[in-house]
Parts: sequence; structure tokens; C-alpha cells
Amino acid sequence: MDIKSNKINSANAEISATISTDEVNANVEKIAKQLSKTANVQGFRKGKVPVAVVKKQYGQKLVEDAESEALRQVLNQGLDELGIKNDQLIGEPTISQFNKADDKIEVTIKVAMRPAIELGDVDSYTPDFKKPEVKDKDVTARIKELAEGQAPLESVKRNRKMKAGDTAVIDFEGFVDGEAFAGGAAKDHALELGSGQFIPGFEDQLIGVKRDEEVEINVTFPENYGSDKLAGKDAMFKVKVNDIKVKGEVAIDDELAKKFLPGDEEANVEKLTSEVKKAMEVDALTKLYNEELKPKLLESLVDSLSFELPDFVVEQEIDMALNNKARTMSEDEIKDLRENGDKLEALRETFREEAQRSVKATFIIDALAQNAGISVNEQELMQTIYFEAMQMGQDPQKTYDQYKEAGYLPAIQMSMIEDKVLTNLLNKKIEA
Repeated sequence: MDIKSNKINSANAEISATISTDEVNANVEKIAKQLSKTANVQGFRKGKVPVAVVKKQYGQKLVEDAESEALRQVLNQGLDELGIKNDQLIGEPTISQFNKADDKIEVTIKVAMRPAIELGDVDSYTPDFKKPEVKDKDVTARIKELAEGQAPLESVKRNRKMKAGDTAVIDFEGFVDGEAFAGGAAKDHALELGSGQFIPGFEDQLIGVKRDEEVEINVTFPENYGSDKLAGKDAMFKVKVNDIKVKGEVAIDDELAKKFLPGDEEANVEKLTSEVKKAMEVDALTKLYNEELKPKLLESLVDSLSFELPDFVVEQEIDMALNNKARTMSEDEIKDLRENGDKLEALRETFREEAQRSVKATFIIDALAQNAGISVNEQELMQTIYFEAMQMGQDPQKTYDQYKEAGYLPAIQMSMIEDKVLTNLLNKKIEA
């Protein structure tokens, strides 16, 4: 077996070999002998099946297994010659050439390795920034919002025209083409005007209406409405206003503080103000991190650190971008690409630079995470998905199972690790 191993760079290697037919035949004999001891063949006792019978019974399958064994030998010997260990490999080795002749097989195997990254002083790439300050007036306004959220709804004493922010207590019934439709009616429904809970235009037409008045409201259901029978349809609603309610006054005092600081018997307005300010500072810092600093830091790392990338990983990223692009293309455009290889290749190349940057960023984050001992375990991943699902009113377990089935969990986990890594670097800048 003639093997030539070539380490192209720190992330890619190529192993070429010429496998003689004699070597494949020798593997066939070895596998057939092993199989003769375990094969079940009618007319022969187990373990007593002649090798010739095994060869006849399994024929082409034996040849394929023998060739696979030879390829494993090529790969293992090539990796040994290159000094590459299995835990350094990324993905499965790929066969880029397999030419089979009567007397030999010429094969080329490409392997990809985790790139060697010299991180250096990564803290130097962190942009300078100031921790956001929260003004006292903003804290006061936030506490007022919290208090208003606890305020009970009270009927207005004077019958007046409704305005945005009022809560209308209404009876309504909806009609499409003169016919009432299922789910289109309710009694004493509380609707805050301006909340956007109802079909666009519905709430606007209640502004200016008084208590005990009856009106007809004309709207059009959105094209993407949940019911196919109603999507895009014009509708008329008969509406009667039974009551107009507004939020009452809630005192900002120690009793309110105890509601928002449960378990703290000494809770007071001063403590509530301090806690609200801390929460607002965290929110402001998180917003600054996510919207400005993290993208800037990652871009700086990608621009500054140089290392080779595994070719097949870049090609996978390009393929993913190409598939996403194809979803936005017409059937004629896709057909044109299928029939024109040069045009398809030209389109693929437009994604190369961005794909390289994306892959590079992934390996940088991975190296930084290992360096800092940062990880995200399965329980933490599940908790995050559950929390976000509950916030959106979705079934947490069902959402998790859907993500798992679709193969999204590794990407979500990597995103969480990236967030931790970048947050860690930015936090160190504050502490410094």
C-alpha cells in the first residue's frame, strides 16, 4: 500500500494512497473467515460454514467491506504519519477521489482539524466604554409605572368621550358578508384602547364614543390572520359600550414596596428605589452589551486573529447560506442555477467571505470558552428554552422537543456560550 500524507496547513490535511487489488482480496479472505464462524447459512451448522460458501453468499458485500477496511488502514496510517490524533479531527474525513481500476484503487482522503489559535492578549480587543448611568427621575418614572400596574380599574364618574388608555367594557358581535361568525361575539369584554389587542382599526374607532352608545365598526382582517375563513375579509362589528374604566390612584409607600419586595419585612420606598435602580442599570448595561459592544468586540476579534480554517466547515456554511438564498428565489431562478453550473458557482462565491468570518468567529468563541472554562450544560440549555417559551405563552416541553427534533439545540447552546464569553470579557473591562 503506497501512502502519501500531506499536511496542507494547521487545519487541513490530505492523504493519498494506491491500494492494490491483492490487498483488497486479502481483506476479503480475512473477513470471510471471520464471518464463516458466525454466519447462519441454510444447510450448515453455525461456525462450520465453508469460506467459499460465505464468499458466494455475501459476494459484493464482502468486497465493499474489504475496501472499507483498506480505507480505514489508509486513514489510520496517514494520521499516524502526520502526527494527528483523533480528538484533533473535526467532522468525518471525506473521500475526495476514489478511482477503481482492475488492479488497484487510487484514493484521496481529506481531513479537517481544529485550528490552532494564538489568542494573545484578548482583553486588548475589548472596546472602551462607560457603564450606563440611570437618572433618579427615570427611576421615579419606573416606580410610578409599577404602581400604575397595581392600580385597580375604576369606572369614570362623568360620562365622557373615550380616549387612548381608557378601558372600554363592551358587548360586540362580528359579521362577515352579513353573517355572524364563530368566535366573533362577547359580553362585557374589557378592552384597553391603544393596546393593539384587537384587529387593526377596531380600537381607534372606539375613541370618542361615550358610555351606553352603540356603534358599528368596520375593519378588515389581516391577510395573515389565524383563520383562513376570515383572513383578508371585511367585517362589521356591532358594539355597545357598557362602561368606561380608568386606572385608580395607588400610593407609592412602604406597603407598595412590600408587594414588590416579598419576604422583606423591612421593605420600604427607599429599598424599592434602590432595587429598581439596580435592575434598570442591569437592563441598560445588557442593552449596551447586546446592541453595541458584543458585535463590536466579536468583529474586532475576527479582524485581528489569524489562523487557517477547515475547508469543509467553510463549504458547509456556504451551502447553508445558499439554501437560505434559494428559499427567496423563484422556481425559474432556481432552474436557471441548476442548468448553469458557472452561475451557481459564482453565486456560491458571493457567500464565501461572510462564511469564512462566521466560521472564524465560531472557532474564536470556542477557544475563548475553553480558555476561560466557560460552558453551557444540558440543564442550563433546557432552563433557558423553557423560560423563553413561557414568556411567549408557549408550551415549554413542546418547544424544547421541537427544537431538539429540528436539530437546533447545538446552535442555541453555542449562542449561549458566545453570550457568556463576550459578557465575561466586557465585565472584566468594567472591573479593571
